[in-house]
Amino acid sequence: MTHGLVEDRPPTTAAVPSNALVAAAARALAAINYVIVILAAIALIFACVVLTYSVLTRSIFHSATYWQDEAAVFLIVGATFMTAAAVQSTRGHIGIEAFVGILSPLANRIRLTLVDVASFAFCAFFSWKSWTLAHEAWVDGTVSNSTWGPPLVIPYFLMSIGMTLLCVQILLQIVASLGRTKNS
Repeated sequence: MTHGLVEDRPPTTAAVPSNALVAAAARALAAINYVIVILAAIALIFACVVLTYSVLTRSIFHSATYWQDEAAVFLIVGATFMTAAAVQSTRGHIGIEAFVGILSPLANRIRLTLVDVASFAFCAFFSWKSWTLAHEAWVDGTVSNSTWGPPLVIPYFLMSIGMTLLCVQILLQIVASLGRTKNS
């Protein structure tokens, strides 16, 4: 495990899109990711406050709490999925680095592109299934089985949007990789 930049994880500016439209889309997604990361940080802080309140309420007042755990899970799930594209934009997801040192730079670029294509295929399928779940939850009015019973469309919708943004991010990285400009 390494900490910091590795040869296969260049700064986000390394793959400069040669197409102005792709570059504009990458800038727009970066701005969206920035806002989402701030909102996700607030959601995580709120989840911590909710869980702390739940623990204190149960232990000090011996009062039953029925909504706090589920609300915190919804916030954490939303923050996790919604920030996936921001993490991918820095290639911050867990990766296997065993081949980085033994492959040539060209082979590493090809390897990264192939991994991106495979990741895109998986995430596109996951995104499609997430949108299917969100649609079914919306149409059927599905709620959780808890006493509180919040609508399940909330986490499914956040999951769907997050996976869609991740697909867009990976697709932009693939396009930038294939149309990479060489900096001499």
